[in-house]
Amino acid sequence: MYINDDLYGSYTLEPVLIDLMNSKAIQRLKGIHQGGASYLVNEKWNQTRYEHSVGVMLLIRKLGGCLEEQIAGLLHDVSHTAFSHVIDFVLKNGGETYHEDIFQKVVLESEIPKILATYEYDVNRFFDDSRWTLLEQPAPDLCADRIDYTLRDMYQYGKITLEEVQKFLQDLVILEGEIYLSEIKTAEWFVETYYKEVIDFFIDPLNVYGYDKLSNLLASALESKVIKLEDFLLDDETLMRKLRVSTIPSIRQALSELHSDVKVIEDKNDYSIHLKSKVRLIDPYVIHRNQCLRSSELSTSIREMNKRAHAKALEGTYVRVVTETLSPPTTNNPV
Repeated sequence: MYINDDLYGSYTLEPVLIDLMNSKAIQRLKGIHQGGASYLVNEKWNQTRYEHSVGVMLLIRKLGGCLEEQIAGLLHDVSHTAFSHVIDFVLKNGGETYHEDIFQKVVLESEIPKILATYEYDVNRFFDDSRWTLLEQPAPDLCADRIDYTLRDMYQYGKITLEEVQKFLQDLVILEGEIYLSEIKTAEWFVETYYKEVIDFFIDPLNVYGYDKLSNLLASALESKVIKLEDFLLDDETLMRKLRVSTIPSIRQALSELHSDVKVIEDKNDYSIHLKSKVRLIDPYVIHRNQCLRSSELSTSIREMNKRAHAKALEGTYVRVVTETLSPPTTNNPV
């Protein structure tokens, strides 16, 4: 199988990767939006977990990672539920780790162990993140997961250019299985880009509106037994169809408020929604004069960006709805 990716180039994949990509478990991710509720309030915010998972796999490959770590990259988000991190707000999981908590169970109940066994891989090896130093690193370090969702989203949404992406990738250096940067200017560019993702996009007032409306709707639907917790292992639109057939007035009202015509602004003094998400900071290591130093040690601008990002994460986003025109009434028939 030949695959081409806008960011990382073209590759011929091994059979184990092809079979895993074609599995039901991985194909389901085509229906899981990376931004959770975002596509419901802005149809252009439509990146999926599938695109990201394949991207992480290819980035690990580009960086020289072994086939086993590429498999880990492809699988790392397989347990993401419908609407991605919205489930963490529904269940009040402040660490936003629900998909990690159920990862082993989801994998073991899928066809993935059988596929891996066919190629003589032990599925249990993929339950230990510490093996995969390119794939995952604790914040504020660089890792393939963090790099891909930042580059992919920001490129797709027109915030960065392909030329900028290629320059960044050229300046990555691998030492003992971990990712560093060779230029402080590149580190500054990536830190700025990362905060475009986690502040300007993740907690954009419209995105916050969508998260708030959808998480409250799903919590209500769970309580009313319109849906079950297991339904979150469906995809976004299949779960939405379960909500759309409900005759409960409050659920139908909430559904009518999830659309792209709503107008919102950030307003600390007059707001109806206040949302805080997990603190996400970035401070890549840079190779400088034969030393590996935090980029914040070398750059005033990175120190300032991190300071502002930390303060913003602690403060959260205050949203005022300016206009909230309802969408047309939903039908009782599944779409």
